[in-house]
Amino acid sequence: MTAQPSAPQPSAAQPSYSHGTGSTALLGDTIGANLDRAVAAWPDREVLVDVPSGRRWTYAAFAADVDRLAHALLADGVAKGDRVGIWAVNCPEWVLVQYATARIGAIMVNINPAYRTHEVAYVLRQAGVSLLFASQGHKTSDYRAMAAEVRDDCPELRRTIHFGDPDWEALLAHESTATAPFPELSCDDPINIQYTSGTTGFPKGATLSHHNILNNGYFVGELVGYTEQDRICVPVPFYHCFGMVMGNLAATSHGACIVVPAPSFEPGATLEAVQRERCTSLYGVPTMFIAELNLPGFAAHDLSSLRTGIMAGSPCPVEVMKRVVAEMHMREVSICYGMTETSPVSLQTRRDDDLEHRTGTVGRVLPHLEVKVADPVTGATLPRGTSGELRTRGYSVMLGYWEEPTRTAEAVDAGRWMHTGDLAVMREDGYVEIVGRIKDMIIRGGENIYPREIEEFLYGHPGIADVQVVGVPHERYGEEVLACVVPRDPAAPPTLADLRAYCAGRLAHYKVPSRLEILDAFPMTVSGKVRKIALRERFGA
Repeated sequence: MTAQPSAPQPSAAQPSYSHGTGSTALLGDTIGANLDRAVAAWPDREVLVDVPSGRRWTYAAFAADVDRLAHALLADGVAKGDRVGIWAVNCPEWVLVQYATARIGAIMVNINPAYRTHEVAYVLRQAGVSLLFASQGHKTSDYRAMAAEVRDDCPELRRTIHFGDPDWEALLAHESTATAPFPELSCDDPINIQYTSGTTGFPKGATLSHHNILNNGYFVGELVGYTEQDRICVPVPFYHCFGMVMGNLAATSHGACIVVPAPSFEPGATLEAVQRERCTSLYGVPTMFIAELNLPGFAAHDLSSLRTGIMAGSPCPVEVMKRVVAEMHMREVSICYGMTETSPVSLQTRRDDDLEHRTGTVGRVLPHLEVKVADPVTGATLPRGTSGELRTRGYSVMLGYWEEPTRTAEAVDAGRWMHTGDLAVMREDGYVEIVGRIKDMIIRGGENIYPREIEEFLYGHPGIADVQVVGVPHERYGEEVLACVVPRDPAAPPTLADLRAYCAGRLAHYKVPSRLEILDAFPMTVSGKVRKIALRERFGA
């Protein structure tokens, strides 16, 4: 009897796992050593241009100023491992501090310039900052007054130096007597602490090494094709990984130039800088690109020098992406996804990706990194096309949260997988879609906001008995902050103006509620938990 052919067996579904490969090896340098390589290769090329002040640095001049500041810090008593805070808007001094602290192994602590006294005091204490660099003031922010206000609450802070003050010049004068050699460093040394909003009421300090951030900046730059010919307009803040890693370190690791258009984002100044400096790359969150495209007189700017850029922070609407490519000439613009704890980028679109991939996904895994979509409960890797928690592993994962081992263990498991908290789907081609968030994080104009921090702060308001904070849709910012309040006295509930006045000067502006709803009680689950999803559904329309 002739054997009958067996029926075809269904193949196992491909798992939602991807490992980034590439022919380019990871860098083993420290940030200082990598800068030295760039100086040796391109000493006379521009590395930094500050458009507002007109100041410019070649690689050789920049390295000399970095070393001058590094020697001055050593002479001032700053040692390897000491925490040096920086609380400032974008300026050349910010970049000098970034590279000078890296040169001597001091740990730079980034402080959001939007922070107010309540937040900055916590960061200074938690990180044990001994020296703080700060702006003098910007718009309505008086950094000098706020720094003086928190001084007595921060026992390890020995002094604050404001950029442009006599103290800044006096510090630099220390360099003339400095003879000590720079400390011996490892690329695995901690070099940077960046604070991310926490679910427990206060930010957590993601601690990053030279290896973490230098390689991430380098490979982000590789994927957009940077060379020494590129000039990168960086209107995003330096305090965030977007500015200091994807901007500064991506530039210096390729011999490219950093162009600072303004101390903080201004759409007109950004377009003027691109035109004047013939920038080839432009960064921003989608709301920044929308503001630039909608600026009166946008069409009068010559943006023909642009070829690429990076958009991150939140999904880009299709029509906006079409205009960015067509009207801003950014045909190779890249979408990036990441988080501070991963230095930050894990996923990125490629230069030749089509419109659908740039707007429907956040790209595919970077070289030398791994990503997977896992069951949030069991940790098992799910089949492609299935929604689960996005997790990432590799050189980019932080060393941990500064002096918070328990919270570190909650975020990074025994296999060194970083749990992002984002719900994602991996397509058959390895590209990833972000479909939601496991927790209640609000993303407002690219800023990550955790409601618990705002709730704990608002509990101190005398008119509030209970409060829940949720994100609800907003046409411009993606989401806005809604405070749902049960008042202590139902006959005299607080107003939105009351809440905003209570927050003024104590919370960053983007965390201050823009909407208020007064309730008698919150919707609850059978186990007694507030149903935040019901609040979002009720008030989010």
